[in-house]
Amino acid sequence: MRAIGNRCRESAFVYFLTPSTNPAPYPGRVEEQPLAGHQWTFLTNHARVLVQIARDPGIRVRDIAARCLLTERAVQRIIVDLEEAGYLTHHRVGRANQYRVIAAKQLRHPADSGPTLAELLAVLLRQQVGASSEQDLG
Repeated sequence: MRAIGNRCRESAFVYFLTPSTNPAPYPGRVEEQPLAGHQWTFLTNHARVLVQIARDPGIRVRDIAARCLLTERAVQRIIVDLEEAGYLTHHRVGRANQYRVIAAKQLRHPADSGPTLAELLAVLLRQQVGASSEQDLG
């Protein structure tokens, strides 16, 4: 067997060992397989940032980053994306930003057309989850 490469931890793929008698299908290319324990989530980073801003319109980028487990630069890029798409605006109050979520805006993806941002945030911002959420819905 021969070892094939190594990749950074944040990648969704990892190189693996291939038998030397069975070469890769294309010379010079490394075969990739998804990580066995690769984690996925229901919410995007954009949704997480938007929820934090909806909870506290005066929140600092540093605090959003800490709560969403992102870098401050990533949060800044997400805020720009949300503003360019028309989901968010901000204005300066002294040295801080005050954000405003445009709740009447429709969701972006065609498969999600219909509900507004307000309806999505209403679900995501619920403080207490009902007892039925612990039951199997299948």
